[in-house]
Amino acid sequence: MSIFVKRKTHNGEKRLPNSDGLRAGRSDRQVLQQSAERQFKRQFFGLLLVIVTWSLAMGWLLALATNAHSATPPAEIGTVDVVPAQYQLGQELYLENCSTCHIALPPAVLPTQTWKNLLQDSQHYGAQLKPLVDPPRILVWKYLSTFSRVQLDDEETPYRLNNSRYFKALHPGVKLPRPVQLGSCVSCHPSASDYNFRRLTPEWK
Repeated sequence: MSIFVKRKTHNGEKRLPNSDGLRAGRSDRQVLQQSAERQFKRQFFGLLLVIVTWSLAMGWLLALATNAHSATPPAEIGTVDVVPAQYQLGQELYLENCSTCHIALPPAVLPTQTWKNLLQDSQHYGAQLKPLVDPPRILVWKYLSTFSRVQLDDEETPYRLNNSRYFKALHPGVKLPRPVQLGSCVSCHPSASDYNFRRLTPEWK
């Protein structure tokens, strides 16, 4: 059926839009628009559901990781500083070369300059040592230099714990023996021989 109807005028016939056809066209457009809106809402809510689900899953995984980390006893960390993976080989080489003769000290108790001199000098507190060569020397130096502290310009390089202000700063309120010997560490750090300075005797807990 034509959507135009004839209407008589003084000048002849003129076609006008059929109102039923216009209504049908508008109705079709409204149906299409409503369908598009419903589809958009479904997609929006679907995306929102995916985001919420993903956020909940990530939060749950993060909570598990946090609980697992907090469940690890501090004594298991061992050293004073937590050592990232890139420095662990240097730490192992340091312990391999230093803890066989005496208790290995954490780098933080002496300034960086002290460690540099000790690493380069074959005379080690009265003993003749074979100096480390590269690449082990570089790995040990990266570990020691990263976890030790700078020395002041007007500060004399300390080679004994008694003279190290960093050692004293790490033991506030502790009456240290005179002189401090490496063997003295175990009186407060029972696992010092295992390079564990976080575990303390009951009096210091």
